[in-house]
Amino acid sequence: MIAKQDIIDKKRLTPKNSEFFKAKIKNNNNHRDSKICSSIEESIKRSGLKDGMTISFHHAFRGGDRVLNKVMDVVAKMGIKNLTLASSSLASVHDPLIEHIKNGVVTQIYTSGLRSKLGEAISRGLMEKPVQIHSHGGRVHLVKSGELVIDVAFIGVPVIDKFGNATGHKGRSKCGSLGYAMTDARYAKYVVAISESMEDYPSFPASITQDQVDSIVLVDEVGDSSQIGEGATRMTSNPKELLLARRAAKVIVNSGLFKNGYSLQTGTGGASLATTIFLSEKMEEENITASFGLGGITGTMVYMLKRGQIKRLLDVQSFDEFAAKSLGENPNHIEISANQYANPSSKGAAIKQLDVVVLSALEIDVDFNVNVLTGSKGLLRGASGGHCDTAAEAKLSIIVAPLTRGRIPTIVNRVNTIITPGNTVDVVITDQGVAVNPKNSELKQRLRKAGVTVVEIDDLYKKAIRICGKPKPIKYSDEVVATIRYRDGSILDVVKALA
Repeated sequence: MIAKQDIIDKKRLTPKNSEFFKAKIKNNNNHRDSKICSSIEESIKRSGLKDGMTISFHHAFRGGDRVLNKVMDVVAKMGIKNLTLASSSLASVHDPLIEHIKNGVVTQIYTSGLRSKLGEAISRGLMEKPVQIHSHGGRVHLVKSGELVIDVAFIGVPVIDKFGNATGHKGRSKCGSLGYAMTDARYAKYVVAISESMEDYPSFPASITQDQVDSIVLVDEVGDSSQIGEGATRMTSNPKELLLARRAAKVIVNSGLFKNGYSLQTGTGGASLATTIFLSEKMEEENITASFGLGGITGTMVYMLKRGQIKRLLDVQSFDEFAAKSLGENPNHIEISANQYANPSSKGAAIKQLDVVVLSALEIDVDFNVNVLTGSKGLLRGASGGHCDTAAEAKLSIIVAPLTRGRIPTIVNRVNTIITPGNTVDVVITDQGVAVNPKNSELKQRLRKAGVTVVEIDDLYKKAIRICGKPKPIKYSDEVVATIRYRDGSILDVVKALA
């Protein structure tokens, strides 16, 4: 006996009824190469980009990026205006944006960082709307919460196939991890992949996959991988930086966390890279293996992975050619998205498993608040990055900075701009001593017992003022040029225009 439900199901599959299903499916793949566009302009036309929409870019190439300026020039020539630009960060190479802002092509910016002439121009009131400064984890949170809706994402990739499978760890201009681009690829309404090299289909493993990409454009160059580090990934020979690095390593070793299975993130910069080397030496001496290294990965971390001192690397952004190459060769070097890395509303951000993070600073104040965005003259010249994300979640957050830079104090009474709140900072390491946040009395005792020179942060401030004198207050107008968003989207601080 045939059940009534079976009859209904068969009716649904008749040719007449199947027309209903066909109408629901938009067939835009009448040709196998239908995703490939002849130019950036054609891809923009296909995307339906209009005035007032939001476009996005990633910063895996940092100072070597060759995509954003190309796209913006085409957008301007097409007469599209009043756009929100959501780039995961902006570097000095993006100074040409100044003209696009003046001409009304870009009227709002979301970014983690601003530098160079662009940062200075915005600091002096270039834009009517304040720039929204977010952390790396905070950016994903803003996208997922619906505040930042990306209409068209332009994703530069070194290698792609004709259907959209793309990677960053192969090709002439390999940039390594595409962790920040993964957010855009997943959530943007329309995704344009821009590449300089096409492989046979299917190209796997892929960081950006075929089901995320709407159109593809081939160009001569998407990036210069030699400029990814932008000078940040240099090994130092500076005696002061080496002193800071040795102190940072000593603090970690005597923190109570330095044991088999601990995890770390050390970042870039001379002192941070040297800290990694000194830790490596101590780990070899005490036969300690770390469970994972996290964040922006450098050659020093790769060196430790190869030696078996770190079991795995979780890479959201590769900071040099060694890291980019390792990502494609070593199965224990793993690419992760910004969501997996640091989004506070993620179901599982890796920073929640992080033991130790070593971070830099432009300024630290007596309440342990940290500024990594605005310089001593009040200009936008840095990036929030993953600073506040990692400081908030790591068991031990360490800030490393010299007491003074030239005649400018690093320890101040109140930072120009709060990027990382002081209640998430555990230790400040300077060449004149180590200050421990009062909330960590047990750690202070541990370090003193180990022979670390522990001082009060107020004393460091007084010493810096004795050396440099008290800086003249920066003169600001009432105009807000940037809003600092904490990782949960809340407003943490503002930056005002220079008077």
